[in-house]
Amino acid sequence: MTTLIRHPYLDHPGPIPFAHRGGDADGLENTVAQFRRAVEAGYRYVETDVHATRDGRLVAFHDATLDRLTDGAGRIADLPWADVQQARVAGQEPVPLFEELLETFPEVRWNIDIKAEPALHPLLNLIARTDAWDRVCVGSFSEARVVRAQRLAGPRLATSYGTRGVLNLRLRSWGVPARLRRSAVAAQVPEAQSGIQVVDSRFVRAAHARGLQVHVWTINDPERMHRLLDLGVDGIMTDHIDTLRKVMEDRGVWA
Repeated sequence: MTTLIRHPYLDHPGPIPFAHRGGDADGLENTVAQFRRAVEAGYRYVETDVHATRDGRLVAFHDATLDRLTDGAGRIADLPWADVQQARVAGQEPVPLFEELLETFPEVRWNIDIKAEPALHPLLNLIARTDAWDRVCVGSFSEARVVRAQRLAGPRLATSYGTRGVLNLRLRSWGVPARLRRSAVAAQVPEAQSGIQVVDSRFVRAAHARGLQVHVWTINDPERMHRLLDLGVDGIMTDHIDTLRKVMEDRGVWA
């Protein structure tokens, strides 16, 4: 059996439980309060998203605008941090700087989705300044953006595949020749996309044969969690952090 690519980020006994946006079930996603809840529930891997403000401050936030999730409004890229920090998620919690999260939760490992190009350089600069290379894995739907991050940072940065990399891995699992980036450490994928099953035994075998872990998002149903763990996936991202913990405890794989 091929040994999976090892990066310090992946040092975890058994399947990795990820708190997706800290656990999104109560509407306070990507806030210090929600991340604290996940940490207190025993999570050491947390998924989040980053955008850069107009003045280059890196915030943990999913949407490009404040409108849907907060009592503020406007595109984050068009607003200075002084304005963004006044917004409240669900009218309650402030939007955090990613630097604040690194400092507040020093034992947490972060899975970071770079949502927009302006966030790329501020993120890499922050990781370098705080020497957080072992604590982060960077991904994006844009394969080109992840490739740029990898070229700038080198092998010290853990990265996952973007959309094109996942598609090529799916093709390889079907026996279709397709080029794969060697520097990734994981394929982070939905269970299915546009009615096409992505994660099955062939996909997991193809990933493992190339030294890649398979992390699946965003799974909130316990039956699906069990099915994926039976397939041998290496991580599950969930909004329902209590549900995933119970499933993994029942299987004896909660570390």
